[in-house]
Parts: sequence; C-alpha cells; structure tokens
Amino acid sequence: MMTKQRNFTNMLDVDQDEALALIQRAEEYKHGAQLRLAEPVYVVNAFFENSTRTHTSFEMAETKLGLTQIAFNPAASSVSKGESLHDTLLTLDALGVDLAVVRHPEDRYYEPLVEGGDLGLALINAGDGSGEHPSQSLLDLMTISEEFGHFAGLRIVICGDIAHSRVARSNAEILQRLGAHVFFAGPEDWYSHDFDRLGTYTDLDAVLPTVDVVMLLRVQHERHATTGFSADAYHEHYGLTHGRAALMQQRAIIMHPGPVNRGVELASDLVQGRQSRYVQQMRNGVFMRMAMIESVLRANQLGGIE
Repeated sequence: MMTKQRNFTNMLDVDQDEALALIQRAEEYKHGAQLRLAEPVYVVNAFFENSTRTHTSFEMAETKLGLTQIAFNPAASSVSKGESLHDTLLTLDALGVDLAVVRHPEDRYYEPLVEGGDLGLALINAGDGSGEHPSQSLLDLMTISEEFGHFAGLRIVICGDIAHSRVARSNAEILQRLGAHVFFAGPEDWYSHDFDRLGTYTDLDAVLPTVDVVMLLRVQHERHATTGFSADAYHEHYGLTHGRAALMQQRAIIMHPGPVNRGVELASDLVQGRQSRYVQQMRNGVFMRMAMIESVLRANQLGGIE
C-alpha cells in the first residue's frame, strides 16, 4: 500500500511502511510495470528554480505514465507581473490542471497552499528552499535498498553544507526512522544544531572507515560566492579525495544528489568509479517519481486507475 496523501510535500508525512511500499513500486516500474490511465490527467511542472535532473526526471516519469503535460514557464507567466504562487496555481486549477509539480525557493511554500483548502489540484513538492526534497530522498532510499536490502543498522554519513541542504534534511528524517545511524560532516559553519536530533556531527576522516554510505552534498557556490570560499581548500579538508576514498570499506558506496562539482565534493574520477552510485541514483529517480505520482493520483482518484 502506497501513501494515501493527497499532496506529497515532505518526508515527515511518510512513514516507514509507505517508504518501503514506494520503493517496491518503483522497482516494479524499473522492471517493466506499466500504469493504464482510463481518463486523462493534466500536469504542470512549475519550477521557479533552475533544475536539470529533477525537472527532466519528473517529465520522463509523467511521459511514461501517460500524463498530459501542460507547458509552463515562470519567466513568461504572470508571476513576472507580480502574481502570487497561490493565484498562479488557482488559475491552473481553474483551467483544468489536475497535478502541479512545484520547485520554489521559499521554505515550506506549500503549507499555505495546502492549508488554504481552495485548490482542487494536487501538489508534489520538487524542492523548497532549504527545506525538503522528498523525491530525491526516496530515490536515494531506493538506491541504498538495492545495494544493501535493508536500512536498520546501516551507518550513513552526509557531508557538506548541512544547514542549507534540503537533501540532508529529507534523508536524515526518514533514514533515522528506518533504523540507520546518521552522521553529519563538513565545515562547522555550515552545520546547524537543528540536525542534532537526527544524527551526530563528526569528523569525516574519523567516520569514513566505519560507514556503509558516503553521501556528499553539492557545494552551493551561489551561497558562498562572497565569503572567500576556496574550492581547492574545501576539497582538501572536506572533499572525498583519493586518500579519503582509500579509507572507505570496500563494500561502501558513494552517493551525490547532483549536480557534481568535480574536484570539489569528490575527485573527478570517483564520480563514475566502482563505488559510486551517482548514475544509478539519476536512473532510479525516474521510477521513484513514477511511484510517487501514482500514489498521488490514487489518493485523488485521478486517471480512473483500477
């Protein structure tokens, strides 16, 4: 049984059984399962921040499921005239859009939209500010599950700009509930003690020999352009260099949500190395997003799915 949520906005609302069911359904899609829609479903991908992986992955997932995509470009919409996100979605709802996949720079942008109760369309959060990134979290869970077959007892370190990472927050929330031991590493200035309840802040070199998963976060150059940030210094002190990679267990895997800054978060030739699952994560993203969309369609009784 997949989630019965009408809107898919954050990982706090996804319990362990729902997460495992979504992984199972995504695996079924990966191995050829198909969904038959008896009625048309109209979807808009409203991305108010740049995106390659997430945007294209959702488009591919929607195409595979047979949804009809309605073109939407925020720069060419009434948003450029000052229209609010709520009123934009209200317009799309009135025109017959059933589902909106939204990425927005504002933290928890979805809360007033969901709580207002006046929008008939369903909502999937494709990333909000420094808040949540549920589809990335679930595709990461799928990738880890394929590797180890379980979560309980796994040791996972997340390294980088923890404080501003929606990936770190979403992953830590669900991984802890699934029984994994979560560690955080990276510059102390980039860590927030809000994460203390989800894991342990530690030194990367000290924890590397003991972990099963090394999850590296993208350095957000746009945030640090005026702080004297040095890519070379970051790589030396916090990046996965060849020396640090040699500390890892042979069975441990490397993950990264993308886009990768080669030679910053990790050495360039490790991006597609033996222990990297970077490409697998991107591939899994299509199938997990298919599972997420199906769950929302079923919860909203869209598409005439039997």
